[in-house]
Amino acid sequence: MTILLAIETSTELATAAVLVDGRLYLRELSGVQTHSQGILPAIQALLKEAGVALQDCAAIAFGCGPGAFTGIRTACGIVQGLAYGAGLPVLPVVSLQAMAEAARGEKPLAEFVCILDARMNEVYWAQYRYIGHAWEVVSAPALARLDDVFPLVSFAAPTYVLGHGIVLPEAIAVAAESQLCMPHAAQVATLGHIALQAGLQLSPEQAQPLYLRNKIALTTAEREQAKALV
Repeated sequence: MTILLAIETSTELATAAVLVDGRLYLRELSGVQTHSQGILPAIQALLKEAGVALQDCAAIAFGCGPGAFTGIRTACGIVQGLAYGAGLPVLPVVSLQAMAEAARGEKPLAEFVCILDARMNEVYWAQYRYIGHAWEVVSAPALARLDDVFPLVSFAAPTYVLGHGIVLPEAIAVAAESQLCMPHAAQVATLGHIALQAGLQLSPEQAQPLYLRNKIALTTAEREQAKALV
């Protein structure tokens, strides 16, 4: 029996999951300010509901980003602390790929362009292909302006997997299939389990965030310049 703990806090929706021999136990928290206070009680409640202890887990999977700076730092800090304390390995899962996993449903062959709001008029995005019961990374996670993403898409008719606040330009939306999906611990658990079976677990100190932007805020001058353009 494989037991896996998973958390995802890269967006305003924080989630936790415990996977016990194929069965998922889930908790959701809304509001980014509650992530650091709420995720540990959620994990404790999940473990109790599932009837397992943290030490029973084979590993801890977590959404490593990209996403909100505070959120992914929260995930890494909590995962490192829990993993060190329980002597467990960790399994980083790219949050954009978790979106693709949520969107694919029963499609045997599909292309997914996953897009999350990155603030400052930019988005995080990546393109994935699901083929032969496995994922391929077509375009690795990157930071870009939304309009700059579409010329980089390598497939004629992908499904666009959109996070909250993302609206496709009309010219793209008319011809494209889209689906709203946020990164979720349910898919982090699924992808983490696949990684665990492939022997891709890491030591706790390797629970590091995936940053695509070094700058996390505009300067005062940049904010004033942006206002002048409105």
